[in-house]
Parts: sequence; C-alpha cells; structure tokens
Amino acid sequence: MRKHEHANIRVPIESNNLCITRNDQACILCGACKSVCKFSQGVYGHYQLEKTKNQAICIGCGQCTLVCPTSAITEVEDYLHVKAAIMDPEKVVMIQTSPSVRAALGEAFGLEPGTFVEGKMVAALKALGADYVFDTTFGADLTIMEEATELVKRIQKKEALPMMTSCCPAWVNFIETFFPKLLPHLSTAKSPILMQGAVIKTYFALHAGIDPKRIVNVAVTPCTAKKGEIKRPEMNSSAKYHQIESMRDVDYVITTRELATWLREEHLDFASLEEAKYDDVLARGTGAGMIFGNSGGVMEAALRTAYHMLMGKTPPLELLQYEPVRGLDHVKKATVTIADTTLTVAVINGTFQARKFLMNLEESGEHYDFIEVMSCRGGCIAGGGTPKTEIPLPDEIKERRMQALYDADQQSRTRCSDDNPDIVTLYETFLGAPNSELAHTLLHTSYVSQADKLGEPIHS
Repeated sequence: MRKHEHANIRVPIESNNLCITRNDQACILCGACKSVCKFSQGVYGHYQLEKTKNQAICIGCGQCTLVCPTSAITEVEDYLHVKAAIMDPEKVVMIQTSPSVRAALGEAFGLEPGTFVEGKMVAALKALGADYVFDTTFGADLTIMEEATELVKRIQKKEALPMMTSCCPAWVNFIETFFPKLLPHLSTAKSPILMQGAVIKTYFALHAGIDPKRIVNVAVTPCTAKKGEIKRPEMNSSAKYHQIESMRDVDYVITTRELATWLREEHLDFASLEEAKYDDVLARGTGAGMIFGNSGGVMEAALRTAYHMLMGKTPPLELLQYEPVRGLDHVKKATVTIADTTLTVAVINGTFQARKFLMNLEESGEHYDFIEVMSCRGGCIAGGGTPKTEIPLPDEIKERRMQALYDADQQSRTRCSDDNPDIVTLYETFLGAPNSELAHTLLHTSYVSQADKLGEPIHS
C-alpha cells in the first residue's frame, strides 16, 4: 500500500503518530474520520499533502476515533507499559486522574452516562497495583493559580491581550500550526497533568523521600493529544530541577478507554468495587479544578480566582455558577466586571469554530481580554479517548457528563483554587508565590511555530 492511500476519503495518519493509529484491515473507507476532521476540527482540507512533503497534519485530538464505526482508528495504547512498570519492584507508580474520567468511565461498564464514579475509579487503580493515586484537580487548581496571576498581570500592563488558554494540547498544536503569529497570546501555563507531574517528581518526591528516578508518573485522561504533549522536549522540568538526564515530568498517558480495557482484561468487577479515596498530599482539589473538564470550566475557574486576587474576597454567586460560559454553544461570549475593570471573554468549542473565530477576529478587530478554546466539543468530557457510548456521541451524553462535574463543584466545600489549603502549602513551603522564578521553571512553558510543516496553508 502506498503512503496515505485513499487520502481523498479518509484522514491521513503517519505511522509514527504519537496519539492515534489506524488498522488498515479494519478500515471500510466510510469517510467518517475525514468528515469530523474537516467540519468539526478544521484540519483536513486546510493543508495539501503535495505541499507538506506527503506528511499528514494531525493535532492529536482523536475525534476521528470516536466516529470510526469499526474502531479501525484508535489511540496509541500505553497501558501495557504501565502494567509492566507496576510489575517492576524498582518502580514507584503514581497515577493521576483527570476530572472528566470519573464522569465517563462508568459508561464502559454499563452505568448511565454522567454517573460519577470517582471512588470506584480510585479503588480500581489501587486494585491494578498503583502505589499512589492522585487527583489531577490539584494540578488544575495549580494551573489556575498560575494562569489567573498571568491574566491579571497582562490586563494591568495591557500586554498580549487577549490571553488564550493553553491547557488543551490539541488546541496548542492547532495554533502552532495554523496561527503561529498568535502564539504570544497563549498563556505560558502548562496543562494540569504536566504541572502535577513536575510537582510529583520534585515537591512530592522530596516530601516522601522517594528517589525521583524510580517514579513512573502516569496520567489517566480522556485526551489522546496528551500522549503527544508529554513527549514535547521541553516537558522535563523535573529533570532540570534534579539535574537528571532523560527524565520526563509525565511518563505515560492512558485514556479512559484504555483504563476500561485494562480493567476488563484483569476481570475486575468495576460495579462491585468498594469506593476508595485519593492518596494524601496531592489528593485535594477544589470545585474549580473539577469543572476544568467542561467547555467554559477553565474560564469560570480562572475568573473566580482573578476576582479574589483583585477584590480580596470570595466571588459572588453569579461567578460561582457563571452561566454565560456554560453549555454546548460553539462560541460563548460574555463581559465580566471585576473592581473597575470590565473583561470581555469568549469560550470556543472545537478547532473548526476556533478557526472561524480567529479569522473573523483578525478582520473585525474586536477586543477580547481572555479566550478559552477546547478542541473537542463540550470540552474534555468528549475527548478523543472517552468511551464510545454511541457513534457519534450525542449532545445529551455530553451534557450529562458536564452536569456530573458541575454537581461535584457545587457539592465541594472549596470552590476557588486559591482557597485550596494544599495549594497554599505548596506555595508557602516550596514554590514561593504564583509566577515566582521556581514556579516559572517548573510550571510554565513556551511555544514554537510549526507552520513550516504546511508548505502553503489553505484558508477556506
């Protein structure tokens, strides 16, 4: 078979793609992958193989895996590597779980969409042999502390506005490839799994007296793009901190689907598991961190903390349940007044919609202070590694998953990231302050244009 055969019918996928793979024998050439890549993600049709030296352009979002009727396209699986690490007595395996996993994992075992299975999920990971299980909502809170501080500074200095979120790696890949001149607008804050990964291999390793070289750090996420994100060369700040070569902040990413596959292979009866709790120190996250999994959640969480930073008090109820940025609308716009400052914000679902929004922004000259973009419609709750409950995934299931996270936020005793006592302790005893020199070293990153891969981009 010649390289990228049937590229007019289906998405081309490179054999060394870090995020997704295709079994050609199972492909029925239905064109579903091409359709979602073009009309939802805005990638297919915006480059030409003859101009890219026959290299496929992929942002890693994995939405093609969700619509493939034969599962010919899947994530690149890594759970067997994690299983091997657990079997190695020299390794200490630490697994962190993203917010959305607990709102979707149950569907793989016949539970109703949106069933909140946090306790059973933690118990399952313990049963698989994880030495520690941590909650990535801690990393989300840490991201908000850094990102909200960055936002306030940019607004006060009137620099590089609008600031754009950076926690979605597929969106970062998209803007690096198609809109590199906007890279200065991306927040330099790393995503939650990478912030938490750096903290696990520095702060926690020191606290627990564990040699960081023994740690295998695993993130369970609904996102296929994160498989590529953790392998970016710069995501090794813990190695630089310890002056250890060849150490990554996060070693493996496994998707919600992979975790379900692993549990079935081990014949674990998920429904009958007794609930367990996360391990201490990095266990505690807030409601703000929980809603990171929803489109608009990063925006809402950041506004809560920005309000506290500027006003010195808890945000009002309307910011603790900020309806204008919630829901599945493709583009959500709002204005928020904090102190004497009125912020214009936007939340965007899907990179196809982001493409339209950015091109219109360039033409119209509209002003925004803060823009959130998530590559997958609905946010991480519909990431490329979530269970394939139905094909395509209906909005009703997305809404139920989103509501599970909003309910958890409402029930949380702490709903603002800056009120998280474990986050406060981390800054007081280790990082110093948000955006400090050490915080920048461990928790921030930079971006590089990938536009040269395109040859000549097509805007259509």
